[in-house]
Amino acid sequence: MSPRGESSSTRSRAGGVVTPGRIAVLVLAILALVFIFENTRRVKIRLLIPEVTMPLYLALLAVFVVGLCCGYVLRRRSR
Repeated sequence: MSPRGESSSTRSRAGGVVTPGRIAVLVLAILALVFIFENTRRVKIRLLIPEVTMPLYLALLAVFVVGLCCGYVLRRRSR
């Protein structure tokens, strides 16, 4: 048993505890990435004033990364 009362089988290699919530987040992240890379056509995107044409997967991937960064910042602040 570890000092926190967890058995070694419930700990991941990175040292974190494997929980159902973390598994759900991992599955959702994988599904988001599959969705992103399945949408490869070029689209026009307007952000305030400029309009750009780019593959949809790049726009989706950018929004995904922004979401990850926001989640990371909010999680760090709550500790």
